[in-house]
Amino acid sequence: MKASILSAFSAVFLTVAGSQVIRQQLPPVDPRLPQLDLSRFEVPIDLREPEDGLKLEARKDAPTVKLEDGSIITGSVLADVESFKGIPFAEPPLGDLRMRPPVRLEKPLGKFDASMRISPQCPQMFFSSSTGRMLTQVIGNLLNKGLFQKILDSTEDCLNINVQRPKGVKAGDKLPVLFWIFGGGFELGSNAMYSGTPILTRAMEQGQPFIFVGVNYRVGGFGFMPGEEIQAEGSGNAGLLDQRMGMEWVADNIEAFGGDPDKVTIWGESAGAISVFDQLALYDGNATYKGKPLFRGAIMNSGSIIPADPVDCPKGREVYNQVVKAGGCSGRSDTLKCLRELPYEKFLKAANAPPGLLSYNSVALSYLPRPDGKVLRASPDVLLLGQRYYPVPMIIGDQEDEGTIFALFQRNLTNTEMLVGYLKEIFFPATDIQKIKDLVKSYPDDPREGSPFRTGKLNQVYPQFKRLAAILGDITFTLTRRLFLFASATLHPDVPSWSYLSSYDYGTPIAGTFHGSDLLQVFYGILPNYASRTTVSYYTNFLYNLDPNEGIKVQHWPKWMENQELLNMNANDAKLIPDNFRNESYNYLLANFLSFYI
Repeated sequence: MKASILSAFSAVFLTVAGSQVIRQQLPPVDPRLPQLDLSRFEVPIDLREPEDGLKLEARKDAPTVKLEDGSIITGSVLADVESFKGIPFAEPPLGDLRMRPPVRLEKPLGKFDASMRISPQCPQMFFSSSTGRMLTQVIGNLLNKGLFQKILDSTEDCLNINVQRPKGVKAGDKLPVLFWIFGGGFELGSNAMYSGTPILTRAMEQGQPFIFVGVNYRVGGFGFMPGEEIQAEGSGNAGLLDQRMGMEWVADNIEAFGGDPDKVTIWGESAGAISVFDQLALYDGNATYKGKPLFRGAIMNSGSIIPADPVDCPKGREVYNQVVKAGGCSGRSDTLKCLRELPYEKFLKAANAPPGLLSYNSVALSYLPRPDGKVLRASPDVLLLGQRYYPVPMIIGDQEDEGTIFALFQRNLTNTEMLVGYLKEIFFPATDIQKIKDLVKSYPDDPREGSPFRTGKLNQVYPQFKRLAAILGDITFTLTRRLFLFASATLHPDVPSWSYLSSYDYGTPIAGTFHGSDLLQVFYGILPNYASRTTVSYYTNFLYNLDPNEGIKVQHWPKWMENQELLNMNANDAKLIPDNFRNESYNYLLANFLSFYI
């Protein structure tokens, strides 16, 4: 059982945290520990040199694309997919450009080799370097070292695009475009860990080829630094602007790769899904570039709106001050200038000083998109309710047990009073404690009602685990999704939306159908079952027709607004269920939404 639990958690870490598969760099596993077979998860990245035959194929059949500015981009071909990796779209955000909005790359690339195996990734925040348990601090500091940064191919010069397409596609073919925004709590992740090959291959098999694009954006303190100084300078939400500039690059260049800039769907998971809504809401819903919309549809896996306080809120100032102190910039007249002048490794360690996602603080994120009055002009919920966003057809849904992996770090919580105190201290310090008590009260202190759901008294890791897992999953993902759908469908009844709940990993000990498990099932297709095959068909139908039911024949999926039903996806079948579970908690959140900002 321990091995199953650790395997599940390892899967999440590989997908959500973006850990690369570098088995030869790791020390031998202690034989006293459970022996885990992680071979099934070694899909995102493989640093081994390709076989000679693959090298020869890449040299012989290397595809090239000529951009409008005359640049020649050379890619690689493997099987039936052509890949162009690491194409820069912005100036390197180094030195004085650190923590600033991206600057468009105006100079032509000339002859650019995009045949690399792995595109450089932005600096990562795997663990806090100065908070949390001693072990995670040690690991965090170790991963910040230059050697590991080199192994991970992490660099500040990371604003690049990956483009993948079916072999033989050429300019003018006008295929629809799927624009991928990775997740990872706004602390982790890169486009390098998400190859579009598995999903492209399945789409080609069913006669729905498309162009896959993965964008890199800055995470952690590099892309989402809060604080008064950032607010005053107008440099908030640089990571969101990285994403937006990547979309603009697609509008300018994707036709040369065989894509149609008028048929772009943006898709994200977790922080990527939250980013998708933020892209709908940027500049009060202005999603145009050169007079045309940047996208026409949206898919959001496990994420929608995150109500948030401004960039210069008390928590934002606290995070900024932690970074300033860790960087040795306290007392300087211009702390931002000091941070920008720090050597890369020192700034990385300082930026990673605040609490991280994989810690006691969990999804009370240190870094996330916050209202800045300029780019993200208000909290996402305010922008939603004020109709200050760009409404497009969408698919949105969740995993059944979103909160389980985020509730593994709080073993000291043994009763209701401690649970309320934890939420007050870590998540909602400005909220009246009675409101937190009332929220917690809506979740029975009974493991049979907690997450992983439908497992009776099993999987209760510590006395409040299943209760906390239910709360964290709901306030961050599941019930927030229902609030979002209710508002968007009411305000724009003519704009269709479809919603799902995935249960295909039911029975996984402790984790259930956990946050990030859709990446293994859908994105990589590691388990090629009904859920994997059918979800890809729904998504590619939507990509082509803005309706998951049009195209490849699938089970009919009604619009959410018709009966407020979810497509409940299991491993070997799917059924419709009412979106009315945990209604007491939902109604309380609906009535008190403004009290639960992070």
